[in-house]
Amino acid sequence: MVKFSREYEASVIPEWKGAFVDYKGLKKLIKKIKLAQRDADGSSSGDSSSEEAALAAGVESVGYGGGFSVLDPVHALASRFSSEDEESGDSGELVPSTDKHEREFLEKADEELEKVNTFYATKEAELLGRGEAVIDQLRILADVKRILADHAATRRARGTLSMVAPSSPALSGSGLATQQSMSDGSAELQQAQMTEGAAVADEVMAALERNGVSFVGLPAKKDAKKEGSGRGGRPSTVRIDIPASNPGRAALKVWEELVNVLRKDGASPAAAFVHRKKVQHAEKNIRDAFMALYRGLELLKKFSSLNVKAFTKILKKFVKVSGQQRATDLFSQKVKGSSFNTSNKVLQLSDEVESLFLKHFAGNDKMVAMKYLNPKQPKSTHMVTFLVGLFTGTFVSLFIIYTILAHASGIFASVGDTAYHEVVYHVFSIFALISLHCFLYGCNLFMWKSTRINQNFIFDFVPNTALTHRDAFLMSAFIMCTVVTVLVINLFLINAGVPYTNAVPGALIVLSAGLLFCPFNVFYRSTRYCFMRIMRKIIFSPFYKVVMADFFMADQLTSQIPLLRHTEFAACYFMAGSFRAYPYETCTKNQQYKHLAYVISFLPYYWRAMQCLRRYLEEHDVNQLANAGKYVSAMVAAAVRLKYKATPTPFWVWMVLITSTGTTVYQLYWDFVKDWGFFTPKSKNLWLRDDLILKNKFTYYVSMVLYFVQLIFSMTLVQKGAAFGALIFSQMQMLNLVLRLSWTKSVMKISITKNETRLLDFSRASLEIIRRGHWNFYRLENEHLNNVGKFRAVKTVPLPFHELETD
Repeated sequence: MVKFSREYEASVIPEWKGAFVDYKGLKKLIKKIKLAQRDADGSSSGDSSSEEAALAAGVESVGYGGGFSVLDPVHALASRFSSEDEESGDSGELVPSTDKHEREFLEKADEELEKVNTFYATKEAELLGRGEAVIDQLRILADVKRILADHAATRRARGTLSMVAPSSPALSGSGLATQQSMSDGSAELQQAQMTEGAAVADEVMAALERNGVSFVGLPAKKDAKKEGSGRGGRPSTVRIDIPASNPGRAALKVWEELVNVLRKDGASPAAAFVHRKKVQHAEKNIRDAFMALYRGLELLKKFSSLNVKAFTKILKKFVKVSGQQRATDLFSQKVKGSSFNTSNKVLQLSDEVESLFLKHFAGNDKMVAMKYLNPKQPKSTHMVTFLVGLFTGTFVSLFIIYTILAHASGIFASVGDTAYHEVVYHVFSIFALISLHCFLYGCNLFMWKSTRINQNFIFDFVPNTALTHRDAFLMSAFIMCTVVTVLVINLFLINAGVPYTNAVPGALIVLSAGLLFCPFNVFYRSTRYCFMRIMRKIIFSPFYKVVMADFFMADQLTSQIPLLRHTEFAACYFMAGSFRAYPYETCTKNQQYKHLAYVISFLPYYWRAMQCLRRYLEEHDVNQLANAGKYVSAMVAAAVRLKYKATPTPFWVWMVLITSTGTTVYQLYWDFVKDWGFFTPKSKNLWLRDDLILKNKFTYYVSMVLYFVQLIFSMTLVQKGAAFGALIFSQMQMLNLVLRLSWTKSVMKISITKNETRLLDFSRASLEIIRRGHWNFYRLENEHLNNVGKFRAVKTVPLPFHELETD
C-alpha cells in the first residue's frame, strides 16, 4: 500500500504546488510531538519508580507494625492524583491545555488553511470571470452566425429572382432597352448590396450590444436616428479580433485598415469584415477558450479535493498522537466549512461549460466532447518497450555485420572507393544525428517526467498525442536500424557488381521524406505534422507569432548545422544525377554549392534572431533584443571565419579569435543567467536560483564548472598544442565544455587524414547535440519554475469580440 504522502506528492499540480497544504511540514510537527512525548515518558518513568519504592516501603512498614494503616498506599495514590488536578488549574475543561509543539501544529495548520482558502478564492473568481466572458462570446458567435446565415439565404433568394426576371415580357424588347435595364439593374443591385451591408452591420452591432460589448465613441441609438444613417452618419467598423499570428491573418488585418481609410461611400464596411472565414477563426478561438476554461476548472476541483483529503489525513495523525480530540474536531469542522470545500460554483460552471461545448462544438456527442475537454495521454504498452529492445538489438547486430563486411572488402582502406566514402559518410551522418537527437529528447522527456516538469503545457502539446520517452527511444532505434540495414544491403550489392548501387542511400532519403509527409495515420502522424507546422513557422520568421515550441525548436536547429550541410550534399549529389554520370566533386567544387553552404550556416541563427525581433515588437521586452544580439554575434563570428578561410593572414587570425571568443562568452552568459536562471542575486543557493527541482545541488555546480572550464579554454587556446589538447578533451567530455570552440580547428591547423577529419567532425557534431540535450533540461526547468512562480497551469486564449472604438 502506497503511503498517502507519496500519493499526495505525485498528485499535486506542479504549477500550484506552493498553494497546496504543506503536508510534509505538518508531518514533521507531529514527529516533534511524538519525540516530546517520548522524552516526557522517559522522565516520568523515573518519578514513577521512586513512588513505587515509597509505596512498597509503606506496605513493609504495615507488615512490621509501626502505627501505619493498611489503606495508606491507597491514600498516597489519591493524594497524588489530587495534587495533579490542582496543578492543572482547571479540572473541568473538556480539552486539556496543549503543550508547545501541539500549539505549534495547530497554528501551522490554521495558516495552511488560510493559504488554501485564499488561493482557491482567487482562482475561483478568476475562472468565474473567465467563464462569464467565454459564454458571452459564445452567445455573440451564435448571433453573428445566425445573422450571416439569414442574409446568405436572402441573397440566394434574390439571386433566384434576378435569374427569372429577364424572361418576363416587360423586359423583352430592343437591345438598347435591355442594356439600359441591365445597367439599371446593376445599379439597383449595388445599392441593394450596400443597404444589405449596412443592415448586417446594424444587426451585428445590436447582437454585440445585447451581449455587453459597448461601442466607444458612438452615440446612443436614439441620437443616431437624428444624425442620419450609419449610426451617427459615419461608417462604423465591426471587427472580429483575430490575432495576427500568421502571414494570412496579418495581411487581412492590414487590408481592413486600408479599407477603413479609403472607403468614402458612407456605407458601413462591417459586412465585409464579418465574413465566414473570420467567423471560423472566432469559433476556433472560442472553442479553445472553452477547453482551457474546462481544464482550469478541473484543476481547481482537484486542488479542492486533494487539500480536503490532506487535512483529513493529517488531523487523524494528530489526534492519534496528541489525543486532542476536541481541538481536532473543531479544526475539522473549520475545514469542512471552508469555501474551498463548500463552494459549488466551480462545479456548476464546469457542468455548464460541458453542456455548452457538447451542444455547440461536439454535435451532442459525449465522447467527442470529452476527447477535446479532457484529453488523456494513452497508457504506454509493453509492445513499445519490446520494439525498442528489438530494434536496438537488430541495429547492434547489423552494425557489427556491416563493419566485418566493410573490413573484408577493403572499402574503407586508403585505396577504397572515394565516392562511396562520401555518400556513406553524409547519408549516415544525417540519420545518425537525427537518431541521436531523438534519443536525447527521449532522455529529456524521461527526466521531465521524473521531476514533474509539465512539458506538454509549456509546449502547448495535446496530452493524448504527445510523445513519451519510450516513443522517442523507439523512433531513434527504428531510424538507426533502418539506416544500417540499407547500408548492409548496399554493400552486398557493391560486392555483387550491381550498377548504380549508390542510388540505394538516395532511395532511403526519398522514402524518409515520403514518410515525413505521409498523410496516413502511421508512425506518429500527429508528431510529424506538428514538426512540419513548427518548421514552417521557423522558416517564415518573423511573419508568425512565436511561442515556446517555435523558438525551442529553432534553438535545436542552431546545433544541427552539420546535419543541414550533410543534407545539402546528399540533395545535390542525388538530384544532380552525380551517382550516374558525374563524380561527387561536381557538387563540392561548385561555387553555388559553396555559397549555399554559407547560407545554410547562417540560416538557423538568422531565424532565431528574427524570432527574437518578432517577440520584441509584440512584448516590448528589451531582453529579446539582447537575445537577438547573441545570434547576430554568432553570424558575425561565422562571417569572420569564412573571411579568414579565404584570406589566412595574421590580422584575420586575431579577428577570428576576438569575435569567436566574444561570441562564446556572450553565449555562456546567456546560458547561465537567462536560459538557466543561475547567478540570481541574493539567492539562498549560492550561484544558483532560489527554486531548484533537482534535490542534489552538486549536479548544478558540476554543470557550471564545466561551462567555466569552457570559458577558460576559449580564452587561453592560442598554441597548436593547446588547441590539439582541447580537441581531444572535447571528445571526452559530454556537456557544453569546449563544444562551442569548434572554430579553433579552422584557425589552428592540425595535420590529420581525411577519414580522421570526418570522424572528428562527426564526433564534434554529435557532442554539440549532446550539449544541446543537456541545455534542454535546464532551460525547461527554468521555464517550469517561472510558471510555478506565477501559478500558470492553464493557457489564456484571446477572445475574438472586444469593445470597439471608432475615430
